[in-house]
Amino acid sequence: MSLIEALNWRYATKKMNGEQVAQEKVDQILAAARLAPTSSGLQPFKIIVVTNPELKEKIKAVAYNQQQITDASHVLVFAAWDNYTEERIRSVFAYTNGERGVPESATADYVNTLIGMYTNRTTEENFHHAAKQAYIAFGVALAEAALLKVDATPMEGFESAKLDDLLGLKDLGLRSTTILPLGYRDEAGDWLVNLKKVRTPLNEFIIESK
Repeated sequence: MSLIEALNWRYATKKMNGEQVAQEKVDQILAAARLAPTSSGLQPFKIIVVTNPELKEKIKAVAYNQQQITDASHVLVFAAWDNYTEERIRSVFAYTNGERGVPESATADYVNTLIGMYTNRTTEENFHHAAKQAYIAFGVALAEAALLKVDATPMEGFESAKLDDLLGLKDLGLRSTTILPLGYRDEAGDWLVNLKKVRTPLNEFIIESK
């Protein structure tokens, strides 16, 4: 199945049937998210994987009682860095240089430029930038799930501060951005399953520059 075919197959599943997703498929979805591009390769986010039924119930309570959270096999919470810091930036490049077998001096100028840029921004500006990077990985995960014929529902509808408290994200220097329940559609019970997929017509969606 091509990516276009997979994206035509997928939809924002409204009701899941409770069937478990094989761990190898979940691992592939997580691997795809990990390989997503990010600004300067900093990967300023983490993914929290939730399978505990009691915790899923608590998450549902701060996510406007969306049933997919408790019916899902796995719930992925994407959480971005709460700020860019010199320590975080240096840590990323120290690891990268070590993996590539290059000296610290190879990236020193670039690292110093990044540190100067980010540390002159407000914490909120930096969080929003980090959140954008998390969204890229979120989209890649959504596409990989579709290729594997795993249903997923992208969610922004939740009380982020309460979710952060629930998952202890503040202590990790993270703030939640999105939730992605994974599972399988309830063919008989989901009102959206058979409706035509509708998008803006291509000739209106694309603007050719001149």
